[in-house]
Order: sequence, then structure tokens, then C-alpha cells
Amino acid sequence: MTLFSAHDVALSTERRTAARLLLAHPLVTSDGPHADLFPLVRRHADWLGGRFQQVLGYRLLVDSSYARLFKAGLGARSGHRLVRSTGTPFTPHTYACLALALSVLVTAPEQVLLSQLVADIRAAAADADIELEETGRAAGKRTLVAALRQLVEWGVLIETHGHVSVIAQEADGEALITVDRELARVIVAGPLAQSRDGADLVRRAADPGFGGPRTYVRRMLVETPVVHLDELTDTERDWLRTRQRREAQAFLELLGLETEIRAEGVALVDPEEELTDLHLPGTGTVAQAALLLVERLVQRLRPAEPGHPATGGVLVVGVAVPDGVVDELLAELITEYGQRSNWQRGYLEDPGTLREAVLDLLSRMRLIAPAGPLRSEGAGLPEEYADELPEGRQVTDVRAARPGGGEGWVLLAPAARYATQVTVPTTGGRKKSTDAQQESPL
Repeated sequence: MTLFSAHDVALSTERRTAARLLLAHPLVTSDGPHADLFPLVRRHADWLGGRFQQVLGYRLLVDSSYARLFKAGLGARSGHRLVRSTGTPFTPHTYACLALALSVLVTAPEQVLLSQLVADIRAAAADADIELEETGRAAGKRTLVAALRQLVEWGVLIETHGHVSVIAQEADGEALITVDRELARVIVAGPLAQSRDGADLVRRAADPGFGGPRTYVRRMLVETPVVHLDELTDTERDWLRTRQRREAQAFLELLGLETEIRAEGVALVDPEEELTDLHLPGTGTVAQAALLLVERLVQRLRPAEPGHPATGGVLVVGVAVPDGVVDELLAELITEYGQRSNWQRGYLEDPGTLREAVLDLLSRMRLIAPAGPLRSEGAGLPEEYADELPEGRQVTDVRAARPGGGEGWVLLAPAARYATQVTVPTTGGRKKSTDAQQESPL
């Protein structure tokens, strides 16, 4: 039995704390919101850089005033979305403003007037033949402010005198802005020079490189709530199933994450509940409606006998949600809970908007998914991706694990963990607990 000294324990704790910080906040500055932990990152920079590169294929750059972990992404429709202060997701126009602002800031003077920065962004848009929302109108001003506020949050822009929000508040508002050109240069993580367009940039960024299936699966485990087996190729499934116990120990030591292994897939769980931007259960109308909806979907659609093929069972990763069921259940929930739970009036008056927001949250939680091609079927694979299963190896057959093709939604296995627990009295006065989660796959 290996005994660890107090120094070893303290060292591991410091490294784990720094690694968790970078994973949750890939840009950490010496004067930002996590300045108190920045010295830990600098102290263990070499070790962290080596581990992130070895395990996830992520590059770490640590400077005297900032640390930047260059995450690689997982491909289209799997990125971390940016949101405004109101919680509203960035629109394509907001992202366009953000990208154009960065293109201007990398060569901007150390200090610039806000009016000049806006003019430069407009000129950059014209040069790139990009049509922006009219920045003279209220909606266009708010869009531009949201992009600039994000740059302020990252520390790329410093509001020396005045605020960037003055654009939307005053017709001739002005502010003096200080620019950190170095931070502006390290914001974009993907290979800009080699990319033909935005889609190619996303694809190249998601390429696991020499690590191949090993690196991609590890990224999936760390960056998503759960990894379903049919979201992996044959080679990726083979690697995960033969290494999952060893990987579980590695992720526990590096990031303090615990591993749940089920028939349908694998999830990394954070006992501290820090390494996620999504919470369910949660507060607010959308989170409450989403939790109630997923409970009822599980009650109605739970398969009778899910299991594992190795034991003669039928692998069920997802079941089809019949047309109209979501609308039906949401209508019931609005009637039962809308008024007495003080749900937002706008959602009560516009169920379609509530439906879109609820499905979006459940999809990002990977509790439901739109029907369509899967990675196990070759969808979304990088060009020249090595996916050759060793000769003679057998992997779990996932071809019928969820409905394929077509339109609509698929309720995924992890949704079962949100099913209701019901305690039923039995004869003799004892209570029998009927746990709707007992067959919960993840």
C-alpha cells in the first residue's frame, strides 16, 4: 500500500484545483475574477501543460498576466454557447460582431475611442463583405454592445472612461477604451490560417490529430454531460470499453471527476457541481418546465425491458417521441403549474417559445436529441479520420439502439434518472419504494 505524504497530497490538490479552473474557464487573467487562483496555474504550468496535451490534446499557454487553455471543440452543434447578460444566447449577428471586433483589436492602438472602434468594425465588415444588423438602430446597437461586453468580460477591453453600453444608451455617447492586444490574439482557439471558412474552422478544430479516437472520446467525456455509445464509432467504442476503468481513475486524479458506467454509455460526474454551465433541476420557468416535461416523457415512453446485449438484453439508447406529445404535455403543465408557480407571462402566452426553450435545454443536457445521422454511422467525422477496428475485435452493436433518420425528437436513456420516485403503502403497514430510476441507464 502506497502512503502519500502531506506534501504529495497538497501538491495533487493544487494541481487538481488549477486544472479544474482552466477546464471551466479556459482564459484566466491575473486581474480577473479568478485572480486568486492564477498563481496556482503559473506555479504548475509545466505539469498542467503536459497533462492537458497528453490527455485531451489541448495546448496551454501561460504568460505573466494570463493563462489560455486552447480547447479543440467537438465539431458542429457541440460548442459552448455565449449568452448575453439577460441569458439570451448570442445570435449569428452577435458572433459576427465579436469576430470582426477581434480582427480589428489585434492591431488596434493601446487606447481607442469607442466611436472609432465601432467605425473600424463597420469598415472590417465591409471589407469582408459581411452584412451586419444596422448598428444605428436599437437592435443593432444592442447586438454590438453584447459582443463588446463579452470582450470586456474576457479582459480584452478595459473601460478606462465610460462604458461600451453607451452605444445603445446615447446617440452621441463616447468612451475611452484600453485594448489588450495580446489577449485579443489568443481568444480564437482554432487554426485560422489553414481554414477556408467558418465551417472548416470548426471541423479542423475538432480534429483530434495524432491522438485519434482516444483523444476524441476523452474530450467527449470531459466536455459533454454524457457520452452515448451510438455517438461513437466502432473504434472509439472499442477503446472506451477496454479502457474505461483506467480512464475513470485518471479523470478522478486529474480533475476530481467520478465516472458512471452504464450499458448505454459513460458520464463523468462532478461531486462539487462546479464544472458545468447547465443545471437540472434549476430555477426559472424553462428549467422547471423542462424537469416536469422529462419526467412525464419517461413515464409515457420508458421501454419495457432495456438491457445489455452481452446478457441477452436489448440495448436502448433512445426512443422516439411521437408527434404532438411534447405539445400535449407542455399544455398540461402550463395548466397545472403555470399560474401557481409564477411562470413567466411571456412563456404562458406563447407556448411555442416555451417549447423551443425547453427542448433546447434538454438537448444541451443530452436528455433528448433531434433524430438524425449519428457518429456511429459516419456522420460528422473529420477528413482522413482513422477508424479501423482491430481485426477480430467485437464491439457493442448500436445499430438499433435509437430511432434513426427522419425528423422529430428522441428521448435518451439518461432522462430516466429524472423519473419520479413513488412510495406505495403495502399490507402490514410497511412501505414499498417504487423507484422509477431503478433501470436508469445513466
